[in-house]
Amino acid sequence: QVQLVESGGGLVQAGGSLRLSCAGSGIIFRFYVMAWYRQAPGKQRELVATISGGGSTNYADSVKGRFTISRDNANNTVYLQMNSLKFEDTAVYYCNAASSVLYWGRGTQVTVSS
Repeated sequence: QVQLVESGGGLVQAGGSLRLSCAGSGIIFRFYVMAWYRQAPGKQRELVATISGGGSTNYADSVKGRFTISRDNANNTVYLQMNSLKFEDTAVYYCNAASSVLYWGRGTQVTVSS
């Protein structure tokens, strides 16, 4: 059974930092492109960042220079370091694993107070 479990969300003041983690099980982690998505209330889910099995990264323009995605294939974990958080970063953040199939975690809430 494939599981992606996010953690690390919470309440933080604008300008602060959080580090999200996503622990995967049931898949050969290094074969998957890992990504973080987010969904704010009343909005569509949007892509935040991706990282390939070899470590190549891509970011949404809105988070470039503030967020960093990384992965530890040995421990089946992907991270999202979020710095200089803004109110508009408030959302539920979801972990995604993509190969020929897609897997999603259940999400972790990030709330940034202004």
